[in-house]
Amino acid sequence: VQLVESGGGLVQAGGSLRLSCVASGTGFRLNYMDWYRQAPGKQRELVADITSRGSAKYSNFVKGRFTISIDSTKNTVYLQMNSLKPEDTAVYYCHAAVTDIYTAQIMEYWGQGTQVTVSS
Repeated sequence: VQLVESGGGLVQAGGSLRLSCVASGTGFRLNYMDWYRQAPGKQRELVADITSRGSAKYSNFVKGRFTISIDSTKNTVYLQMNSLKPEDTAVYYCHAAVTDIYTAQIMEYWGQGTQVTVSS
């Protein structure tokens, strides 16, 4: 399984960006996907996660500003980011937990990350 993110970039404070992450490959069933972020000098932190059925949870620092959604038919997760702040600047990583349909083993994968920079 490969995860490919897109949609990062530079935006002014108060602006919006939409991130996408596609899980490609065969022989798997998607369990859940989530977005993490890592700012320079800081630990990677969970932003939001969503199950394949669409049940979502958010970290407190993005509640009311970010929306995670999923299109399970396309194995794609989105992160709509509104009212962006300079402190949202980070590399955003997509993560997925899937079940191998042949072995029933649960596997986890990471994307390569996409840079989000919010200027003040």
